[in-house]
Amino acid sequence: MSLLRPTLSFDADPRIETGSHYLRPPTMGDFGPWAGLRAQSREFLRPWEPIWPADDLTKAGFRRRLRRYARDRRSGRSQPFFLFCAETDEILGGLTLSNIRKGVSQSVTLGYWMGVCHAGKGHMSSAVSAVLPYCFDVLGLHRVEAACLPSNAPSIKLLQKAGFEREGYARKYLLINGTWQDHILFGCLSSDLTSTYSDLPLSYGGKLKDFL
Repeated sequence: MSLLRPTLSFDADPRIETGSHYLRPPTMGDFGPWAGLRAQSREFLRPWEPIWPADDLTKAGFRRRLRRYARDRRSGRSQPFFLFCAETDEILGGLTLSNIRKGVSQSVTLGYWMGVCHAGKGHMSSAVSAVLPYCFDVLGLHRVEAACLPSNAPSIKLLQKAGFEREGYARKYLLINGTWQDHILFGCLSSDLTSTYSDLPLSYGGKLKDFL
């Protein structure tokens, strides 16, 4: 892949930019827009997510979320991002790289959510297309994994379009909406990405330690 190489510094958070969107870690200043979008999208997201804590949309719950994110980032276990429209700075959804494994695995699990008013417009497709080269080109990983419910046709289509291959079927894989549910398992290797990714206008920035 021929990508715009990352610009790394010690005074900024990790950031992935495309021409139309950007991804960056959540901050406390995101609470209002995030809580509003999540509240508006509650019923839309309910079938695809774990049951929300009772105080999930409160400031206290958001602070607890940020503390967990910070711990996981420091330990190298995960990198959470919110997705924004580059033109308006409006929050559209979120994406998380979790369970980062180094050593002989060199892999990560991809998860994402989209606000109901922004779904079906290609925003998350753009985000996934940007985060895959980031995983391989910056984090130096070999493999990105994802799982989705068999009934989630839009997510299946998104993953396949992004270059993921269906690899298996896991029974009662995750506790979603209070029920252990089957999932389709997908994987994407660095060698799976098509040449079209070399033309993406990507740039990366952030603290050097966050990429090592």
